[in-house]
Amino acid sequence: MKELRMKPTTAAHKLNGDITADALLARFQDHIKYSRGKHFAGATDFDKLASLSRAIRDLAVERMLATQQTYYDRDAKRVYYLSMEFLMGRLLSNNVISLGLRPVVEKALGKLGLSFEQLCNYEPDAGLGNGGLGRLAACYLDSLATLEYPGYGYGIRYRHGMFRQEFDNGWQMERPDDWLKFGNPWEIIRPEDAVPVLVYGRIENLPAIGDGPPRSVWVDWQMIDGVPYDIPIIGCGVNTVNILRLWSARAAEGFRLDVFNQGDYVRAIQEKNWAETISKVLYPSENTHAGKELRLIQEYFLVACSVRDAVRRHLKKHESLDNFAEKNALQLNDTHPALAVAELMRHLLDEQDVPWERSWEITVAALGYTNHTLLPEALEKWPVPLMERVLPRHLQIIYEINDRFLDSVRLRYPNDDERIRRVSLVEEGEVKQVRMANLAIVGSHAVNGVAQLHSDLLKANLVPEFAQMWPERFSNKTNGITQRRWLLACNPGLAALITECIGDKWVRDLDALRKLEPFAEKPEFLQRFLAVKQANKQRLAALIGERHGIAVDPQSLFDVHVKRLHEYKRQLLNALHIIALYHRIKDNPAGDFVPRTFLFGAKAAPGYHMAKRIIKFVNSIGEVLARDPDVRGRVRVVFLPDYCVSLAEMIVPAADLSEQISTAGKEASGTGNMKLALNGALTMGTWDGANIEIAEAVGLDNIFIFGHRAGQIEAMSRDGYRPHEWAERDAELRRVLASIRQGEFSPGAPGLFDDIHRALVEWGDTYFHLADFRSYADSQQRASDLFRDRTTWARKAALNVARMGRFSSDRSIREYAREIWNLRPVPVKVAAAKPTM
Repeated sequence: MKELRMKPTTAAHKLNGDITADALLARFQDHIKYSRGKHFAGATDFDKLASLSRAIRDLAVERMLATQQTYYDRDAKRVYYLSMEFLMGRLLSNNVISLGLRPVVEKALGKLGLSFEQLCNYEPDAGLGNGGLGRLAACYLDSLATLEYPGYGYGIRYRHGMFRQEFDNGWQMERPDDWLKFGNPWEIIRPEDAVPVLVYGRIENLPAIGDGPPRSVWVDWQMIDGVPYDIPIIGCGVNTVNILRLWSARAAEGFRLDVFNQGDYVRAIQEKNWAETISKVLYPSENTHAGKELRLIQEYFLVACSVRDAVRRHLKKHESLDNFAEKNALQLNDTHPALAVAELMRHLLDEQDVPWERSWEITVAALGYTNHTLLPEALEKWPVPLMERVLPRHLQIIYEINDRFLDSVRLRYPNDDERIRRVSLVEEGEVKQVRMANLAIVGSHAVNGVAQLHSDLLKANLVPEFAQMWPERFSNKTNGITQRRWLLACNPGLAALITECIGDKWVRDLDALRKLEPFAEKPEFLQRFLAVKQANKQRLAALIGERHGIAVDPQSLFDVHVKRLHEYKRQLLNALHIIALYHRIKDNPAGDFVPRTFLFGAKAAPGYHMAKRIIKFVNSIGEVLARDPDVRGRVRVVFLPDYCVSLAEMIVPAADLSEQISTAGKEASGTGNMKLALNGALTMGTWDGANIEIAEAVGLDNIFIFGHRAGQIEAMSRDGYRPHEWAERDAELRRVLASIRQGEFSPGAPGLFDDIHRALVEWGDTYFHLADFRSYADSQQRASDLFRDRTTWARKAALNVARMGRFSSDRSIREYAREIWNLRPVPVKVAAAKPTM
């Protein structure tokens, strides 16, 4: 199959010259010598990886400079995407593909006897995110650059990411993720653009000057610096290279020489250590007051640095911020950056002397808010005393925003105290709380959900009062994924087959996959399609064997459940079905069962004890089944530790069945469902999130839909859900529950999984596992029956691939650009490659 090489779309595509293998090899060897300070003979694998990455980065930087100059010269409107997570994954392979240089790179390395694929495998995953929120942000950056939109990502440069997951006797253990141990060859540090960030202190109220209003001054604060690190974001097939700017915290005065000389060596570096803690770890535990305070400071640190940087760029071209919203859009990726509302107001009021009314107009016009959750417990709230201690000026501004907003609500809805209570930015109680979602909604001109059902429920159930007040602010922007990473890069066999059949237009226009539909009726194509899938399964099986010493059958049905571990995502429902299948085999050892390999991948938040127990439960089921001769060769359960982007890139192309089984009405969208379907997995899913739109796109005959729908779940919750009644009427389910209670999967540790049994039967089964069990088990049986007919299965899988065009992040970004940001593409030409500002 011919290697796909993308060509830039403009006449400016020779910005880097026609780079040859010899020229690239010279750059590579120069970096080994001058960047790593070694001869090639003494270079380690890391030296070679870093040198190749820097050689590729050199080519990207030329385009990056031209891109930034073009934006400046054309005074282009820009979007800034603020997110606590950017789950980028490995960059080398993706960047080489985006530049259209893979054949050149492979040829160059081949002259030295090096393998490009092997070098790529040495690159660590960037510890900048954990789940779908961060991966979505990464996909959106790819699409912004590829579609030639002026866009920037703003995040935090976490030193250790979240954590590296290991298993000890089936239990999750958290280890530091030291992904920056050897540095990051893709980043460029910009200490000259460091930003001061103020925290703590108090407010001094000063008298008015002349006819002006009274003034508030923030005093006695502590200062930290935000140091930017830039990572090039390379558009595929174009000259555009945008920037992901990550902020690292450091002390404004890092080392107290005066204190050191007095002999107090510990205190001399205390300030430095405290400041660096801010960007040390993604999502510090909020189980302690110190952890909660650190999390608040992290979120403010991101916002303060990003707002000031956006303002700095604007003032390079404009004399004032009066037209800031006309030239800049700031998108808040969930509630984590909601403090941008207060920070932009503070900057306009305190540093630019813009009157309140005009500051508010600018703020609302510039900001947009994406909501990612319907779970009330996931909507951030901050205790007022904590915010008063850490961000006194911002709390003062939030109270003023709230007072003015509630006055307008009272005028519109007089004597409606309940409405006032629900929409207030401050929740009353024993400890008052600032509601960050309410702040984001009030302070943004656009609010969107991320799947049609989610957006509807957002307006109807979560914030109906806001939707009634401002219906024009609310819209849906269904999530998407970039096909460049999630098909072209991770599944080269399928990408090449598709390109051979319909050409390569799909790489930049995923709707072109529709042309693949007629091939789903051709036996020769289906055989080749199955061969690609089988090769991917063998590759994954080999990896599992090498890393974990576990043998899995590549001929078996690969049933994949990979995502963040949360009870609403119902990894536990999957486990209940596995137990039922185990019992069926035990009852009929000679029966004809379709062999299955159940693959799990998920991290549980360190303080989420039930999620961690579910991980242990799944691992224990796998151990029991692995020891049982009746099951061996029929069912294998493998929980792969430390699920990350690079592991997903191995799992997704190999999956036969995609588990998307969240409780209906709980999943905002999902993007794993899109990745797996795009790579030819059939979806086992509830009528939830983007599963609904996937079902509409691929056809109900080509997806397995089961379970109660959101309205039915809501009705059961309202009328009183009694899970034990569902168990009583289903003999197989009763047996599954009894086996848990009796310790069948915890030999030698009776009672180990009693909490799981209680959660299902006695504590209300919050996520309706038992209500959906029978429908799920029956759908799983239909999947097994269909898998026996490999041609029919392949046809349905191929139709899934062909009909996934609408789920490209390119479509999502075009909708954001057109309907929220008012953003237009800005092509980059060779003429822009001149000395920059």
